[in-house]
Amino acid sequence: MTSISSRFQSLRNRKQCALIPFITAGDPNLETTREALRILDRNGADFIELGVPYSDPLADGPIIQAAATRALQRGTKLEQVLEIVTDVSPSLQSPIILFTYYNPIFKLGIKAFLKQIADAGVKGLVVPDLALEEASYLIQTAADFGIEVILLVAPTSSKERIEAIAKQSQGFIYLVSVTGVTGMRSQLQNRVKNLLTSMRDITDKPIGIGFGISSKDQAHQLMEWGADAVIVGSAFVQRLANENPIVGLQNVEELCRELKASLTPDSAKYLQFT
Repeated sequence: MTSISSRFQSLRNRKQCALIPFITAGDPNLETTREALRILDRNGADFIELGVPYSDPLADGPIIQAAATRALQRGTKLEQVLEIVTDVSPSLQSPIILFTYYNPIFKLGIKAFLKQIADAGVKGLVVPDLALEEASYLIQTAADFGIEVILLVAPTSSKERIEAIAKQSQGFIYLVSVTGVTGMRSQLQNRVKNLLTSMRDITDKPIGIGFGISSKDQAHQLMEWGADAVIVGSAFVQRLANENPIVGLQNVEELCRELKASLTPDSAKYLQFT
């Protein structure tokens, strides 16, 4: 499996906008997570963000919070999540990005944690509650294990802070499209376009936009604005959380194909007639 940076360079060379689905590991169960990774990989995902369930997910909205709670109630552990990644990652084209809060990293120790996820096949890491000022050691150590640490830019970040984040973020920069937590929104805020434009003057690193994106029209709009990647979480999590896992997986497959189609060169025509 290729690195995050290499995959983005390949996509940029082909002038393609990446699709990054997010799912919560262990919801509705671990076997469904395993199959969902394979389905997303086969149906248009360029990267896959896999969330480790956590008891106090401050950056997540109600849909992902509920998914994490259900996964924890079923006893989902980090070790089980990594077992799935170990099993599935060799057959995937999409690099896996692990999304976790800092507490599991602190509990295991930075080096031990990074070794475990690298051995499992993880290629990227997002830690939403890790402050920029405290991220340097994790970023430097992660590089030794072939892990790229992706940092988040908030829509309220100052130019100086964006510059600092852009210098340290590896793989790509994760631009949060809303002030607040994750969750589906009915429309995008125009300031995202302006912020994306200003960030292009600061860095040439790829920029992925997430939080609040749920439809093919929103994904297409972000591509038109110049995003290098569109990150979709709650919409996938909601569809996968079906009482019938087979139906949930079918829903996820359909959404992945729909979103990927909206990010292709002829997607304007696709959107016009769907």
